[in-house]
Amino acid sequence: QVQLVESGGGLVQAGGSLRLSCAASGRSFKTWAMGWFRQAPVAEREFVATISWTGDRTYYADSVKGRFIISRDNAKNAVYLQMNNLKPEDTAVYYCGADRKGLILTTEIQDFEDWGPGTQVSVST
Repeated sequence: QVQLVESGGGLVQAGGSLRLSCAASGRSFKTWAMGWFRQAPVAEREFVATISWTGDRTYYADSVKGRFIISRDNAKNAVYLQMNNLKPEDTAVYYCGADRKGLILTTEIQDFEDWGPGTQVSVST
């Protein structure tokens, strides 16, 4: 079975930074593409960032490009999201997801088969 658990969320002032972590179980983690999505109240879950299984390719939503950095450590079965210059509109529950195919980078939520329970990020004005 696959289990994903996010951590690192919290309350931060606008302009501040947070680093989210996602710990994964599963022996095939190295071959999975991983992604971060977020969901604000009364909104649909939206794409944030994704990273290939080798870590050599990344893709970001325009809303976070230049501010967020996705990375992974396959030896630790972990993926990270460094969030800088946070804005109030970044407030949401952040989820990590696993794309077991990992052949191409995708932004579609349907392509991610497994999800963690999420971690809350709140950015104050």
